[in-house]
Amino acid sequence: MSTPILLVDDDLRLSGMLAEYLGQAGWAVQTVASLTAARQRLRAGPLPAALILDLMLPDGDGLDLCRELRAQPATQTLPILMLTARGEPADRVVGLELGADDYLPKPFEARELLARLRAVLRRAQAGAGPPERLRIGALELDLGAHEVRVRGQRRELTAYQFQLLAVLARHAGRVLTRDQIMDALKGHPQEAFDRSIDVHISRLRAAIEDDPRQPRRILTVRGRGYLLARPRPDEDGV
Repeated sequence: MSTPILLVDDDLRLSGMLAEYLGQAGWAVQTVASLTAARQRLRAGPLPAALILDLMLPDGDGLDLCRELRAQPATQTLPILMLTARGEPADRVVGLELGADDYLPKPFEARELLARLRAVLRRAQAGAGPPERLRIGALELDLGAHEVRVRGQRRELTAYQFQLLAVLARHAGRVLTRDQIMDALKGHPQEAFDRSIDVHISRLRAAIEDDPRQPRRILTVRGRGYLLARPRPDEDGV
């Protein structure tokens, strides 16, 4: 059976071409041209295996739908590949922060879309196993529930900041460069945005550090990158 994909784009010519191309690769692509139609299709079910979502639509912004989907338990993990003619780094950062799994600026080659779609689905399938918990001292991450607690107290993070913290936690005690972090987050190191990583690190510190001005958990290693520090045996509560 073909894998079902929902494509939301008001460029009917592009949608038709992509549906035909992806169909030849084994995908069953349904196309809609508005946010209203996309919401109706998603409510009607069943959910597609992935959503290809244009940012600029006649009845609103694709970011709004992305935000809505990530706020609903049933669609929190639905893979979302965002398309847009707006290629500014700030736009990409916003889309990723709201929970998009990847971001492809127009114009693009259909082969690249296919490759990224496959990568998004592989990552989704790899993360579909049983929930995992990571504990580093007083810091605890519940990867299944997307929750972060420090000494048992829940801390609020955006979806993107949670994934960033999870990358650091999986490599606790090891220095990661900005490129390595972005590679782990998206699989596309050539699209790394150093400034966005720095901003999110600052926000993470504000959320999980006792004193963000003197961080003891997320440390900067000058000239190299960042690391999530492992506590010493006498610092289990750190």
